[in-house]
Parts: sequence; C-alpha cells; structure tokens
Amino acid sequence: MAELHLLDDLDAIGFTEYEAKVFLALLKDHPATGYQLSKAAGIPRSMVYEALGRLDARGVVLKTEEAKATLYRPMPPSAMLDRLTLEHERRMQSLRAGLESLYTRRDEGYLWTFAGESPVLSYAANMLDNAEQEAMLVLADNHLDALRAQVTNAYQRGVAVGVLLTGSGTLDVGQVAYHPPTESKLHKLSDSLVVVIDEQEVLISSAEPDCTATVTTNGNMVQIGRQFVWMELFAHRIFSQIGPDLLARLDPADRDVFEAVGRTH
Repeated sequence: MAELHLLDDLDAIGFTEYEAKVFLALLKDHPATGYQLSKAAGIPRSMVYEALGRLDARGVVLKTEEAKATLYRPMPPSAMLDRLTLEHERRMQSLRAGLESLYTRRDEGYLWTFAGESPVLSYAANMLDNAEQEAMLVLADNHLDALRAQVTNAYQRGVAVGVLLTGSGTLDVGQVAYHPPTESKLHKLSDSLVVVIDEQEVLISSAEPDCTATVTTNGNMVQIGRQFVWMELFAHRIFSQIGPDLLARLDPADRDVFEAVGRTH
C-alpha cells in the first residue's frame, strides 16, 4: 500500500508509471542491470531501457559501463528531491512573474463562485496578502489556523484588522470579538468564512456544500459583508462598557443577546 502511494506521488511530480516503477525497484536493490530491473519492476525490457534513458537524462539515476553490461544505481532520494524542489521553486517564481504581468484585475461587480477548501483558503490568503488599509474577517477555528500568518502579517504592515472568531481559537492582533459558540451554530456561522478587504472585495464561504465560496467586488455586497463584521465588533465593544444596572433595563430578548456576548472569551 505504501508503495502505491509512492507511485502516485512520483506521478504527481512528473514520473511516468514505468519510470516510477524502475526507480522504486532500483532503490531497493542496486547496482542493477536493465534486465534485473525488468524482472524486479515487472515491466518489459524494452520499456525498462526507455525509462532508464529518461531517468538518466533527468539526473535521477547514475550509470557505469561494465564489460558485459551497463549498471545503474539511483541518485540518493534526498539529493534528487532537493534538486527537484529547487527547480520547482524557480519555475514557480518564473511563472508567477510571467502570469502576473499578463493578469489585469477588473472590478466587474459580478458574483463569482468556486469550490474546494484549498482553493478557497488560497484565494483568501491572497486577498490578505494584498490588503492595504483594512481587513474584516469571520473565522472558524480551521480558517484561523490556515490564515493566522496572513492576518498577522497584514496587521504588522499597518492594515486595520477586525476579526470575529466563531470557534474556540484566539488571536492577539487587531480588534477581535468572540462569537458565542451556541449562537454560531444557530446562525450557521460555525463553518463560515468571510473576508472583506479594503472595502473593495468580499469572499463568503461555507463548508456546505463542498466548501463553496462566492467572491465579488460588487459594492453593495462588499458593504453588507463589512457591515456584518463591523456590527459584531461594535456590539462587543458596547457590551464591555455596559454595567449591570443598564443591562437589567434592557428588553429581555436584547438582554439575552448581550449576556450571550458576555459568556464568550
């Protein structure tokens, strides 16, 4: 089972099926001839030599010519992976510069949707990385863990940060309010992610279904998202200044809301 995972991972970084099988066989027993590798990997001899040729060209295997046969041994895995990592990072940097030079950001005001936790968190992180003035957020615990570094970096750059936390996590930068867990579940905020940047763009995401997110620069939607976070922060600030006498004079329903706020962190 572990070897199947290794084959999948090697495939993900550009190995063909035969290249991956030959390389794994060589790791287990080397030096080896092409004939020996054909038997060990369970693939035709003609395909072994083609795979070895490609692996040799990529610097993944080493070879030596003996009188009766050519012997192969693998490049040490750590050395191979370090080199591939550097090559990947250089390629990503080159792609980033090239693609960004072609990309023109437009404020169309449409509602765009996409799905998947990884793409959603990547988009949210990019929004925070590009924030210049203000970042208003609603974060569940898993979102807080994933975006904590970006939120902290934005705050350290001078961005005004306001965060409503709906789980049990804590944050020590910006203005932070803690939404009552029971209220979070009741209002379906427990798995919600809201990111409003510079009063220009808003991302709203929910875990159901399939972590679907909506992104827009529509001014009305942006202000609704920002106002929601702002009002939650405002309510928590006000509660911290309300004494028991004034609290007792409130309508019972309103008093319940304020007392729920008081039961948070």
